Amino acid sequence: MTEPADPQALAEACAEVMWADDRASRGLGMMLDHVGPGRARLSMRVGDAMVNGLGICHGGFIFALADSAMAFASNSHGEHAVAQQAAITFLRPGKHGERLTAEAVERARAGRTGLYDVRVTAEDGAVVAEFRGHTRSLGTKFFGGEK
Repeated sequence: MTEPADPQALAEACAEVMWADDRASRGLGMMLDHVGPGRARLSMRVGDAMVNGLGICHGGFIFALADSAMAFASNSHGEHAVAQQAAITFLRPGKHGERLTAEAVERARAGRTGLYDVRVTAEDGAVVAEFRGHTRSLGTKFFGGEK
């Protein structure tokens, strides 16, 4: 396949390739709700195996949801990118049975480095967590070799 010229079509094509092999996100029950240039939205229902001893969603699952959203946003430009560093602030617990949504937005790209903010919200719109991540381009493309 050749690289689509339209930025939205490119983002969707990259997401399709990634999603096909993303056993981690799919295995956690995540859904890829939307992708666009420098943006992605994923959601996940908090299942039985995600609840900790306090009866709330384990923070690692919330982090994984935010990290996956950043992955799809950062790979939307046709270049392979991976997380380099990330931090999360939890603002309220995720509850058993509720659907959490992570919305990733690209803040900056310079050279091989990207900066992304991800907001994780509950079904009622309450902010569950704020995540900031940095990515690093690998120098390879989805549709044809080196950059």
